[in-house]
Amino acid sequence: MYNKLIKEAIDAREKAYCPYSNFKVGAAVLFEDNNIYSGCNIENASFGATNCAERTAIFKGVSKGLRKIKALAVIGDTDDYTYPCGICRQVISEFAESQDIKIFIVKNENDYIETTLEKILPGSFTKKDLVK
Repeated sequence: MYNKLIKEAIDAREKAYCPYSNFKVGAAVLFEDNNIYSGCNIENASFGATNCAERTAIFKGVSKGLRKIKALAVIGDTDDYTYPCGICRQVISEFAESQDIKIFIVKNENDYIETTLEKILPGSFTKKDLVK
């Protein structure tokens, strides 16, 4: 299952719309229904309107009514590891099944880091903090 997740992130990277940075990013997210939703970064001349690959993939799943992420893979620079930005980490946290979901930081199908949300976003601010 995780090999397919990684492959879909790699494939999504090639669809990136990044005429300003020329930095392609792809992501794939495994949701609670065991379907994978992929996304790429989509830039805009008004940089604040740009959307990251991770959020594109997550929002696709959420728009289908899904709410729990089981795993995520992201690939950017194929010569180095590209981690999710801070905003994406927060969005992942909002929909993560748990803080120990698997996150794959990918260079290629055979070279990736397997980590967890807890490791890349320790002490995250979540909906639980709003009910205190």
